[in-house]
Amino acid sequence: MLKLLCTTAHPDDEAWAFGGTLLKYHEQGAETHVICLTRGQAATNRGDTRSTGELSTARTQEFYEACRILNVSRATILDYPDGNLTQQNLIDVVADLTRRIRQIQPQVVLTLGLDGTVTAHLDHAAVGMFTTAAYHWAGRSDRFPEQFAEGLSPYRAQKLYYCTALRTWPERQPVSLSPATTKIDVAKYIEMKIAAFRAHQSQLPLMETYGDRTLRNADELFHLAAATRPQMLSAIETDLFAGIDGVGHGE
Repeated sequence: MLKLLCTTAHPDDEAWAFGGTLLKYHEQGAETHVICLTRGQAATNRGDTRSTGELSTARTQEFYEACRILNVSRATILDYPDGNLTQQNLIDVVADLTRRIRQIQPQVVLTLGLDGTVTAHLDHAAVGMFTTAAYHWAGRSDRFPEQFAEGLSPYRAQKLYYCTALRTWPERQPVSLSPATTKIDVAKYIEMKIAAFRAHQSQLPLMETYGDRTLRNADELFHLAAATRPQMLSAIETDLFAGIDGVGHGE
């Protein structure tokens, strides 16, 4: 089975950055996974919650509901600190994500760009860095060999993509976005993508400010950051699974 793994920093990232793509590939028969590193408890928008704990609980519920709308096969939310991912121990977080890649065995991994995406959010950049290291190290026998005692083995996902865009947001910190190498047509899924974002009730003010820039785009754009098959792209890709064998590479 084709498997797609998406890693994000906050509840709602899965909808605005990857929602159409997750819907498209689920419809095509792929198993889709989303791992969100935080529960979003540092958000500026807090809905009607009265404490950080209430916000964490609310955003967790919103995440699972959004993933249900997006037909995600398996959604996982972790407990890393929102707003402070850049201060976490790199090796510890990468080991965690490496274990999960070895368990899931996806052919394709999606994450947020090292630039922080159009929002320039440092948590977005951090999840991109963690995921990039985990993507590469999951396939190596000299990285986290203690996991092999758990029955795991080195596993190489075949392609790694970063979310990207063709325009920056001038009101945010400056970013140098990764060039778009891949365009996924998600026009068919826009309304479902919007419905998934609306599941994040506490974050609806963001939709009023930024929704037209992200949620209504007919294409989701990605940058091919790494691949097991050396290549020089001669054209824009339109399929994340193009050029892979559909089985993955176990070691």
